[in-house]
Amino acid sequence: MSERLGVPHISTGELFRTHVGEQTPLGREAKRYLDSGELVPDSVTNEMVRERLTEPDAKSGFLLDGFPRNTKQADVLAQMLAESDTALDAVIELQVPEDVLVDRLLARGRTDDTEDVIRRRQQVYRSETAPLLQYYSGILVTVDGVGDVDQVSARVLEALGNRS
Repeated sequence: MSERLGVPHISTGELFRTHVGEQTPLGREAKRYLDSGELVPDSVTNEMVRERLTEPDAKSGFLLDGFPRNTKQADVLAQMLAESDTALDAVIELQVPEDVLVDRLLARGRTDDTEDVIRRRQQVYRSETAPLLQYYSGILVTVDGVGDVDQVSARVLEALGNRS
C-alpha cells in the first residue's frame, strides 16, 4: 500500500527490530523490555518515531503502522506533526472479528503468538488503543479487514480515495 501511495511504511515493530539490530542507544533500551516480554516505554517508541519522521523520504507523507497505540502517544504525535507543520490525512481502523484475528495471528506461527497472549493483547487494545477511535473521530476511516491482503488493501485505498 505504501508503494501505491508513494510514501514510506513506518512500522514500530520494524523500528524496534532495526534499532535493536543496529544496537543504537534506543535499541539497547528497547531490547531490555522486549527480552523480558514487557511493552517498550512510550518515551522510547516516541523517540524512534520522531527520528524516523525526520528522514527525507517521510517529508512528503508516510503510513504509520502500530503508532500511536494510546492517547499519550497520540498527543506526542500531534506535537511532532505541529512542529513540522504537518497534518494527518486519515486514520484507518481495520475491523476484524476477534476470532478471525486470533486465527490469523496463530497462523503466523510466531512463538509468542499463543492464544492466551493474543487474547491478552486484545484486552490491552480495548483499554489502551480503542480510545484512539474517539480521539481521531474527525479523520477516522473504518474498513472491513476480513479477506486477503490484496482485498483489504483495495478497500483501504478505495476508502481513502473517497475522502478526497
